[in-house]
Amino acid sequence: MTPPATAIAFTLRGQPASKANSRQIVTIGGKPSVIRSAQAREFERIAFAQIPPWARQRLTGPVAVSIRIWYASERPDLDESVILDVLQDRFARKPGTAGSARTLLAAGVYRNDRQVREKHVYHSIDKVDPRSEIKVWPLQGQQKALI
Repeated sequence: MTPPATAIAFTLRGQPASKANSRQIVTIGGKPSVIRSAQAREFERIAFAQIPPWARQRLTGPVAVSIRIWYASERPDLDESVILDVLQDRFARKPGTAGSARTLLAAGVYRNDRQVREKHVYHSIDKVDPRSEIKVWPLQGQQKALI
């Protein structure tokens, strides 16, 4: 499917770390846990800051995503999962509350990456300028109009 002309489109600079191949084992509360690597967490922080304000529309229904990842070499596996995480809302737990009480820290392109129902992901090489070219568009007519 070709993205519509009204798709939210922008570029994130930098090379994403593979979420699947870059896990780190740590001890939390005396128990081993698996977390994202420092490289993956740093990419998320830098990439989220690059999302243009006009793209932070917090889409609520099903969406389609097209991502062309330009890696600096052939070495990395094609893995869009960290980019899909970057595009979602950022929340913080409310201190002193139980359960799922959260505060919105920053709006994303969509609310949660579970909304992604269609993905088009491409691997390209650019040794000088690794980046990810992103397009997101709603799949249902009841979505709010894109700005």
